[in-house]
Amino acid sequence: MSGPLSSTSYTTRVAEDPADREACFAVRKEVFVVEQGVPQEIEYDSYDAVALHVLAVRDDGTPLGTGRLLHGEAAAAKTGGDPAVGSLGRLAVTEKARGLGVGAALVRAIEDAARERGLAAVDLHAQTHALGFYERLGYEAYGPEFPDAGIPHRAMRRSL
Repeated sequence: MSGPLSSTSYTTRVAEDPADREACFAVRKEVFVVEQGVPQEIEYDSYDAVALHVLAVRDDGTPLGTGRLLHGEAAAAKTGGDPAVGSLGRLAVTEKARGLGVGAALVRAIEDAARERGLAAVDLHAQTHALGFYERLGYEAYGPEFPDAGIPHRAMRRSL
């Protein structure tokens, strides 16, 4: 693709079919495995099978970003066991789509899905360089910094 994406029109949707899920995984590979050097064997996990995946796509179908929501038993280990709290994770936006609001739109779509499932809050583990992004969306950091895949993170939560 050539030229800036500044006027790109896109939508977010729940990844319902195998093609959408593959698009989500392709974005994650581009961002986490290729750009950030996360080992592929830890990027994809057993939670992928039970997570709700959200995808942002340009009007021509090009994937721009993704994220996932864990809820119920799948989220328990990441949220302190509270069944009313979901876990937002694997939020990734392609390099060319950054700055267009795709990340914020994905977070809001995941929060909408959490509300639809009766959840009262959403937790996430943010890379420390992204704390400001999540704070602007209403998330509050708690607990100490910790490494995940060799990258510093902090836990954050937002009540819905």
